[in-house]
Amino acid sequence: MTFSRASGILLHPTSLPGRFGIGDLGAEAFRWVDFLAGAGQKLWQILPLGPTGYGDSPYQCFSAFAGNPNLISPEKLVEDGLLSADDLSMLPAFPAHTVDYGPVIQYKLQMLDKVYANFRRGAAGGLRAGFEAFKDAHASWLDDFALFMALKESHGGAVWSAWEPELVSRQPAALAAARAGLAEAVESQRLRQFLFFRQWGAVKAHANRAGIQVIGDIPIFVAYDSADVWANPGLFYLDEGGQSTAVAGVPPDYFSATGQLWGNPLYRWDVLKQTGYAWWIERFRATLAFVDIVRLDHFRGFEAYWEIPAGMPTAEVGQWVKGPGADFFTVLQSVLGALPIIAEDLGVITPEMLALRDQFSLPGMKVLQFAFSADAADPFLPHNYPHNCVVYSGTHDNDTTQGWYAGTSTERERDFARRYLGRDGRDIAWDFIRLAFASVADMAVAPLQDVLNLGAEARMNLPGRPSGNWGWRYQSWRLTDVLRDRLKELATLYAR
Repeated sequence: MTFSRASGILLHPTSLPGRFGIGDLGAEAFRWVDFLAGAGQKLWQILPLGPTGYGDSPYQCFSAFAGNPNLISPEKLVEDGLLSADDLSMLPAFPAHTVDYGPVIQYKLQMLDKVYANFRRGAAGGLRAGFEAFKDAHASWLDDFALFMALKESHGGAVWSAWEPELVSRQPAALAAARAGLAEAVESQRLRQFLFFRQWGAVKAHANRAGIQVIGDIPIFVAYDSADVWANPGLFYLDEGGQSTAVAGVPPDYFSATGQLWGNPLYRWDVLKQTGYAWWIERFRATLAFVDIVRLDHFRGFEAYWEIPAGMPTAEVGQWVKGPGADFFTVLQSVLGALPIIAEDLGVITPEMLALRDQFSLPGMKVLQFAFSADAADPFLPHNYPHNCVVYSGTHDNDTTQGWYAGTSTERERDFARRYLGRDGRDIAWDFIRLAFASVADMAVAPLQDVLNLGAEARMNLPGRPSGNWGWRYQSWRLTDVLRDRLKELATLYAR
């Protein structure tokens, strides 16, 4: 699929401002879209929107299909008649600059329990027909997910493999008993999903009307503790007790002597192929209802993935195993049409992976923070780009550009960057943004942290750090007219 020349900003909704401890899909989301449009931007990139689990990572979700209830706007629920204004009058003292997930989750759960109780008593009657239609349309994943979350809650949050054996193995009688015994909790989970889809749908529609496309993420792997694995055990390498027999990661490399042990269960691609990749097709279809363009994370894994025997302490012991390759994308394309996919092709690059990417004309990724460690032949330098790629000043996994320049980078990299840019480095974040926008890359994206010229304190994620990630938020006063006009000038100058 060919993409038009465009630019945009990377910002996850959790980072939006607001008084409820976490960014949500209320008024500030609409103001953000208006800012992007006024700044001449055509792309808004987000991270996965799923319900987050331990560690609060959007890359470790309880479902590949569901939305994150923590993003539901309380103020929109007042507008719907599901809460009263008084319900929002007594708020905990949430910090403005970061998400303190523990108190936020506790507050949101209590709020959503009240919403369900009000709905059961007849509040927001105008939403009932829409709710019933939503349940019917999404039953293929929603019923299992709602039951999974209700069971998880009733088991004190325990991982599904620690439940009763008859629930682990999904015995029909046990599932029927659970649905009956937890009927209210299951229905509450369904309502949360309806409200999330309703609110996100309104935000996305507003963006699309403003000429902005939303770029979202599909992580190749799903979390072990998810409805996806519990409800579809035959699609993964699991033993009879539901435990993984092999898990995902990447082998040792220049950056890590022991590799990265992600621990996600691995797919049985042979089984998926026999079904015509039905589960994956539904996953893509569901994600493309959320977003307009998909960044396919760890694209390398579709060509070959690192298989680690379960129980290994590190990723050092393992083997490369061939993925589904071209057959997967051919089937996907035949069902869904042209694929609006960005291939996350960072890390160890192989000729086979590049051939797979190029066979389907998928744009790869270029990250400017990676460009200055070698010489003029480095593929991350803009003079080496093809048109069909997406350039980033940095990603959610990088330090901010200011943080990179001040500490993460070497003096050699900083010297090379200054010489390449013809600049003194005092405005390095915007130098990188200008370089990205000026490049021939079809799409150019900068994290909002770089647009705001923020340092390492605003980093979104440090891979391998077990906690303290995903918390950064901006405050609404930072989106100034000067900032808007500066972005618009670059978009105009470089025909984006």
